[in-house]
Amino acid sequence: MKEALYVQTARILAERIASGHYPKDSLLPTEMELCKEFQVSRHTIRAAIRELQELGLVSRNKKAGTKIEEASTSSKYSYSLASQEELSDFGTRHKRSVQKIETIVVDQTLSKEIACSPGVRKLRISSLRLDEGDTPPVGWTDVYVDPSYTELPAIMEESPEMLVSSLLETRYGRRISSIKQDIYAVTVPEHLVDVLQADASTPALKIIRYYYDSANKAAEVSVTIHPAGRFVFSTRLSKK
Repeated sequence: MKEALYVQTARILAERIASGHYPKDSLLPTEMELCKEFQVSRHTIRAAIRELQELGLVSRNKKAGTKIEEASTSSKYSYSLASQEELSDFGTRHKRSVQKIETIVVDQTLSKEIACSPGVRKLRISSLRLDEGDTPPVGWTDVYVDPSYTELPAIMEESPEMLVSSLLETRYGRRISSIKQDIYAVTVPEHLVDVLQADASTPALKIIRYYYDSANKAAEVSVTIHPAGRFVFSTRLSKK
């Protein structure tokens, strides 16, 4: 998927900040200078700078300009959700390590979580989401799909960076038309304490995403656990 211009611009600017090209407490070039350098519109530059603000890398002052506040985002991962395309982009921005792929029988508890009937079989793909450097995992994700997609295990083991939703579209022609997200405040589940390098009492975000096809049927459900301090989920609301 082609990266949106403002996302690409923000990424390049963030890399420059991290490298010290733009030192802490210095100012970014002006919007007009950045427009000229990147050959993009002022709207794109402003959107890119908003991304940097949400990451905590810069602050803006109408009189003083855009100031560099931090050199990196530490181990936090910040994301601004505006569309299904951006959500897919989020899924490819950091390393994923597939831990286990198995066919399971859905029990009563899980059936309520992933909105299906108990007793049905599902293919479960479990993976760690990793940041760069020697930092604890960003999160753990379990993806549930129909076990009839027999090619998925081999593909995911060979190419863990591939998104399941993208594979459902390209390999099986099952277009994802909408995504519903439910976000809960929880503590890290006991069975993930060691792998996520967290305590059982550690607060966490639990994000359940339902990927619906054009017939409004769930083609995929993912359940992700993000321990506190490792992930920031943000949305931007615009008044029309």
